[in-house]
Amino acid sequence: MFQNKWMRAAVPALLIHCSIGTVYCWSSFSGALAEQIGSTSAIVGWAFSLAIFFLGMSAAFAGKFVERNIHRSSLIAAIFFTVGMVGTGACIALHDTLGTTLTIAGIFLFYGCIMGIGLGVGYLTPVKTLMLWFSENKGLATGISIMGFGLAKAIASPIMNVLQNTIGLANMFFVLAGVYFVMMLLGHFLLKKPDGWVEPQSQEGFHVLSMLKNKTFVCIWFMFYINITCGLALISFEKPILQIVGVGAVAISVVQAFTAGTNALGRLGFSTVSDKCRDRNSIYKIIFAMSVLACVVAVATSAISGKLAAITIVLLLLVNAGYGGGFSTLPALLASRFGMTRISQIHGLALSAWAFAGLSGNQLSNFLYGRFGRYEVVLLALTVLYAIAFFISAALVGKQAEVPAK
Repeated sequence: MFQNKWMRAAVPALLIHCSIGTVYCWSSFSGALAEQIGSTSAIVGWAFSLAIFFLGMSAAFAGKFVERNIHRSSLIAAIFFTVGMVGTGACIALHDTLGTTLTIAGIFLFYGCIMGIGLGVGYLTPVKTLMLWFSENKGLATGISIMGFGLAKAIASPIMNVLQNTIGLANMFFVLAGVYFVMMLLGHFLLKKPDGWVEPQSQEGFHVLSMLKNKTFVCIWFMFYINITCGLALISFEKPILQIVGVGAVAISVVQAFTAGTNALGRLGFSTVSDKCRDRNSIYKIIFAMSVLACVVAVATSAISGKLAAITIVLLLLVNAGYGGGFSTLPALLASRFGMTRISQIHGLALSAWAFAGLSGNQLSNFLYGRFGRYEVVLLALTVLYAIAFFISAALVGKQAEVPAK
């Protein structure tokens, strides 16, 4: 009963990714956190940036470890992620004793560094297993898992709001840590590679420096980085943008639920469609062309400053869909170019782009909006970046598999 691709790959992947994906619920409690510990949103916001940075960098360096033993890596992911949440809650609870400076330092350590490592290892762990079980539908497989990461925000945000209002912020972290530990532990026990698959013992065939010199990999890295940077530049400012165009408080919650939904559906939809494409890179061409068009229309109509809510909402929906699709299609694209043998290591190295985009995406919007006071300037910058990514995808990413030596 349990020896099938759904119970041994899809379900455990969803359990893990629906847990760690709650990192995107940061905006649900960041304001309350800053107020409770006597700091500012800008300062505590670095905890989120650190979490994304350590997610990307731990994934970049954990590939070899994950390849060897997915059960050990899934357990470590569960421990690091939940210890990070418990530690964050403890820092908040002990704020009066620790003082603001030590509380912030503790949150940076637990939420940013420790939880971030759990995020990176947990994100990477089920991906190869999914592609092995769904060998004929790799895009569908990774889309299912990575959709869970995007869907977590829509599921957990209202729960977090209720918990904050009923049991307090610190206790919210304690309760969620317990729930997510159980979910991730169940995923840990269920996750299993197909019978007969044996990981090669030799580590020859993958060298970081050789990958960094590989034109195809570098191009994929940059277009992935640009997609995340542009996505975060808008996604992290959804609420203030919607406020500017005149969307009411209740309606904002509805719109954000829809944007979270399109993010999740983009993860499943684009990657699934890639299974039907001759070249999985075609999906990225579609994503970047769609994003350029959406930004151009929004700029040409001055949608944000002109309070054109409908155009602005469509812009956010399309960017969210493309943002999610870029994540879920990446593993299958890399497998089509470099084979399956070292896919966890190659995928992990590519995820380092997420680390740097996590630091640059928010700051790009902060800088441009602070300097010019108009989101249209931000959209102009994003148009240029999306156009560059489209050029990289169309002209520079190779079509033939470049499988490293086995």
